[in-house]
Amino acid sequence: MREGQATAIHRADYTAPAYWIDTVELVFDLDPAKTRVLNKMRLRRNGDVAPQALRLDGEELNLARVLVNGQGTSFKMDGNQLVLENLPEGPEAFDLEIFTTCNPAKNTKLMGLYVSNDSFFTQCEAEGFRRITYFLDRPDVMASYTVTLRADKAKYPVLLSNGNLVEEGALDDGRHFAKWVDPHKKPCYLFALVAGQLVAREQRIRSRAGKDHLLQVFVRPGDLDKTEHAMNSLMASVAWDEARFGLPLDLERFMIVATSDFNMGAMENKGLNIFNTKYVLANQATATDADFSNIESVVGHEYFHNWTGNRVTCQDWFQLSLKEGLTVFRDQEFSQDLAGSPSARAVKRIEDVRVLRTAQFPEDAGPMAHPVRPDSYIEINNFYTVTIYEKGAEVVRMMQTLVGRDGFAQGMKLYFERHDGQAVTCDDFAQAIADANPQSDLARLLPQFKRWYSQAGTPRLHASGQYDAAARSYTLSLTQSCAPTPGQAIKDPFVIPVNLGLLDAQGQALPLQLAHWNQAESGTRTFVLTEASETLTFVNVDSAPVPSILRDFSAPVVLDYAYTDTELLTLLAHDNDPFNRWEAGQRLALARALKAITSDSDLANSPVLDEAYLDAMRQVLADPALDAAFKELVLTLPSETYLAEQLDVVDPQRIHAVREAMREQLATALQTQWQQAWEDNRDTGGYQPDPVSSGRRALAGLALTQLCVAARRSGDTVWPGKAFQRFKDAANMTDRFNALSALVISGHELAAPALSRFHALFKNEALVIDKWFSLQAGAPDHGGHVLPAVRQLMNHPDFNLRNPNRARSVIFSFCSANPGAFHRSDAAGYVFWADRVIELDAINPQVAARLARALDRWKKLAEPYRSAAREAIARVAAKADLSNDVREVVTRALAD
Repeated sequence: MREGQATAIHRADYTAPAYWIDTVELVFDLDPAKTRVLNKMRLRRNGDVAPQALRLDGEELNLARVLVNGQGTSFKMDGNQLVLENLPEGPEAFDLEIFTTCNPAKNTKLMGLYVSNDSFFTQCEAEGFRRITYFLDRPDVMASYTVTLRADKAKYPVLLSNGNLVEEGALDDGRHFAKWVDPHKKPCYLFALVAGQLVAREQRIRSRAGKDHLLQVFVRPGDLDKTEHAMNSLMASVAWDEARFGLPLDLERFMIVATSDFNMGAMENKGLNIFNTKYVLANQATATDADFSNIESVVGHEYFHNWTGNRVTCQDWFQLSLKEGLTVFRDQEFSQDLAGSPSARAVKRIEDVRVLRTAQFPEDAGPMAHPVRPDSYIEINNFYTVTIYEKGAEVVRMMQTLVGRDGFAQGMKLYFERHDGQAVTCDDFAQAIADANPQSDLARLLPQFKRWYSQAGTPRLHASGQYDAAARSYTLSLTQSCAPTPGQAIKDPFVIPVNLGLLDAQGQALPLQLAHWNQAESGTRTFVLTEASETLTFVNVDSAPVPSILRDFSAPVVLDYAYTDTELLTLLAHDNDPFNRWEAGQRLALARALKAITSDSDLANSPVLDEAYLDAMRQVLADPALDAAFKELVLTLPSETYLAEQLDVVDPQRIHAVREAMREQLATALQTQWQQAWEDNRDTGGYQPDPVSSGRRALAGLALTQLCVAARRSGDTVWPGKAFQRFKDAANMTDRFNALSALVISGHELAAPALSRFHALFKNEALVIDKWFSLQAGAPDHGGHVLPAVRQLMNHPDFNLRNPNRARSVIFSFCSANPGAFHRSDAAGYVFWADRVIELDAINPQVAARLARALDRWKKLAEPYRSAAREAIARVAAKADLSNDVREVVTRALAD
């Protein structure tokens, strides 16, 4: 194996480090081919651990010198570790000096120190710092850093690192230096440096506490006009965290730097966040509403890490959700609070749940299933997952549900009082929230609640109702279960908060009263399920109710309730919980899709959608009380991936054919309503990415797509012509791209000239060209045309496999996001996937491992897909020099 025999690391084996590092002084002489790194550390033995050798991690480094207290010393290499045995004994601190060189220009993994567009960047989380210098590369070793950067001033005029700039000046030979001091102790994964030709948008702010701070967003020259939204999002984040949680900015300056070569979305390095350009650069001509929304969310997320992740960090990488789940929850709350209106908040919530159910639920049911706090891993980079992030956020959300919004804020306050400046565990966080709310359900149930951290899998909540007219009572029975996952055959009951309401047949809310209650309560009530089965009996119920269960998606579970169409139509029309209103529409579509998928019906002659469903959708579109954004969500059919997850055996081509038939039927039957929706929403005035305007553009875009789909069937040329005109005339990227998408999705002949024109317009805008690639690779497949198109795109002069954004825009859009095109009966999609995984693994194992996950669910596939997929995975697994990243994924996929 390329990285040596992989061994699993287990959470149970955690031991504290044998040495602490108190201070680190780093001096960098930056050169693309040979960067020199002088690392001076002050260490001391950890008196709580038995005396032992110091083992420092390092990868792809050239070691030139090791000094202890200024003197040469003996050392040995053990694999990738530098081992020092003859160190001073006793509790006194000692100095260790290590001099190494590395080659940033050849670092295609984009971990450690690397070069992108002639500038230097770093990425150290999770284990990239060891690619910069020898170090105790683990999150529980927190040190104070002083960093001096030296470089050619003409080539690298901007020199940045963590903390505060304390000194800068000229050196000989046209070089210069900058010295940075971080006043806060940090683990090495939060170290960062940037050097290059950059320009900055700057903003001075004053905090609630009266302190002045400098905010800076650094980008390449020419991109400054695309940084206003990122800066506004950063200012909003600073203000929100101080207002909602009392957490102020703790540095003189806070910097964001954007780079186009980045494995992830962004990184929260202390005071020097490094971002993928995708989550910084935006103006109305180049970015869609979704881009603006994502920038707000990611800027918020990385800033909120300043406290939840940086000030308090993880004891070990098994605790990753301590910072990531909590911070995703915080960025979701931030976006909801900024959205303002109840409807806009609900749209955000629905969007978040949609991600959870289409990405995390399948992960929980697949070979890479793992608890929110994993028990073991081979490659930690494989565990930056939707389980750690999105499901972790749902666990935190349930805590807030159980203690209340104010109680949660009190818990956060206690958490920082106890643990500021420490590396701690998920247990420490949960304990603080519970201890701040001693009378809460969370405090009462804490040991059982923490099963959400230790048990993998998505629980199923089975509900059934019985109405007794004579007794005027309604009994709701709730039963929970959780399927086995790798290494966990038996699951104990979870704590499941169930938000519940009851409606009568006319859609009016009914009061809730259990038998032992003195009086009824109105609205939504949270019932906490702790047993395998429990029963709730409501009294004084005058007619058979329609239950609205799991309002606002109060727990990350699958709800099984045998709703009738009549009940779902009632919820869709009348439920005052927007999430369950949307969910009712999804269930109606899902039932019809699954019936058609599992039947042998001829889709050309057997409509999938009946008149009751179509009429309900007409009413939604015509309802003046509903926001456009909400209508767009309701009228968007469940994805092919989500449909596949509801089936035991998956025929991807049948699913694709059924969903396309549903789309066409919805387009044709609702043509009048789509035309009205287009007319009502196509003009949103001067561009603003606010929720109302964005929602109107989204609905107009869906309407235009549906009208072009209907035109494909009828042969009408009017609407494709209007779409092409809209594409040419649009004043913002959202409208332009929606029109282009309408032509591509409907497969109209005008798509080709529009795509050509789009490329010509934006050929110098890398992020826009990513969209151009992605749209084509993710297009609905008609007769197998997408894979040849993808092969052609990979030969396009603008395609670059080494750039993660560009690789994702083509390869991932096809393999991971276009199941109808990827799962071909001739297995050509799987052959393509295997070739690309192997090719990428030689360049960037992190990106390759993400791509390898595209076939996680191969065991559900019908033949011939199943055997062909297994063969492709086995071919990848058989490669001798695979990275640990990819080997872990494919080995788990093939395991019985």
